[in-house]
Amino acid sequence: MAEREDVRWGQAQRFEFIEWRAYWLGRVNRSDLTEKFRVSTPQASIDLQAYQEAAPNNLKYDQTEKAYVLGERFQPRFLRVSADRYLMQLNAIHNYAIQVSDTWFGSPPPVSVMPTIVRSVEPETLRQILRAVDRRLELQVEYQSLTNSRTRAIAPHSLAFDGHRWHARAWCVEHRDFRDFVLTRILSVGEAAPSNARSSDDMEWDTFVELKVVAHPSLDDAQRSAIEHDYGMHGGQLIVRTRAALAFYLIKRMNLDLASDAIPAERKQIFLTNLPEIERTIASARQQTLTKVSAQATAAQS
Repeated sequence: MAEREDVRWGQAQRFEFIEWRAYWLGRVNRSDLTEKFRVSTPQASIDLQAYQEAAPNNLKYDQTEKAYVLGERFQPRFLRVSADRYLMQLNAIHNYAIQVSDTWFGSPPPVSVMPTIVRSVEPETLRQILRAVDRRLELQVEYQSLTNSRTRAIAPHSLAFDGHRWHARAWCVEHRDFRDFVLTRILSVGEAAPSNARSSDDMEWDTFVELKVVAHPSLDDAQRSAIEHDYGMHGGQLIVRTRAALAFYLIKRMNLDLASDAIPAERKQIFLTNLPEIERTIASARQQTLTKVSAQATAAQS
């Protein structure tokens, strides 16, 4: 049986589409291929025949529906089946992040998505940040903090998303440490110059922590069981691995830094069992960064 790497890219794309429609909609026919890929009807027939040869038993022709339907022994060979990806695409469609034509959907199912309060990043700002990351540049940016707007010199090395906002992870020349700069607060980007800042010195970025999350201890057995199922916990625990630099945002967003009785257990639902350990790891990583930067500054002066 053929695998994806054994098939030409264009045909592999059509094979993936065939499996997507068959798996999620239960059926696929020639018109689906002709409409999506603008191929001729004979070419669509060839693709369906070639797919059946590559993946026998995955599809069977249904005379009543006049379409190929999912076989009882269907095993995807060209499609990575993911409910999360399906739902994320639905969300992106309804938040106007992508067009339906950019997906395998023909007509999306009926769905309503809660509106998102968008913080739009200026394309030119993002372009300049990406250029600085790629070329190791220091930028002069006009940055709007909560208190004032002023020029800051930063050397970005990565992008980060905290669940609500995009940041540039960057060396801050003024404070001589690595910080997060919200992209939507960068009002303008000025001059660029080569930077000596090294991303490898950002130990909070390179250090990973594991958040050990459980159902809130104040819930009863039935409630805890429901929460454990919701979050896919194993042995009553969910391990969430993230960079130390991003752990703060995740902990705050999920209210995991609040005392167990700060808000009702039914609302909070989950509880972080190792917060002190995570805080110590973050503090240690920050100190390692300061030590490395200080050593380099001393070496440069000598």
